[in-house]
Amino acid sequence: MILKTEQIITMTEANQNFSKAAKTADKYGSALIFKNNKPKYILVDFEQHIELTDDEKNEIVAKRILAKHIQAFKNLA
Repeated sequence: MILKTEQIITMTEANQNFSKAAKTADKYGSALIFKNNKPKYILVDFEQHIELTDDEKNEIVAKRILAKHIQAFKNLA
């Protein structure tokens, strides 16, 4: 695994500012969290980490669309 220095976050940083760690994982696909100056944890984007079938991907997208536009669907019903 090749990492960029921008992907490295200290444990203290991750504890105090988890959104920064999450944004790093979003941007680079993962964030490496160091504890006591040693690599300890990897934070990964779940969707990039696992391989989903096309049906599973479609279900995720459908749920997101439904959640986002639930009021419009209720009005149409």
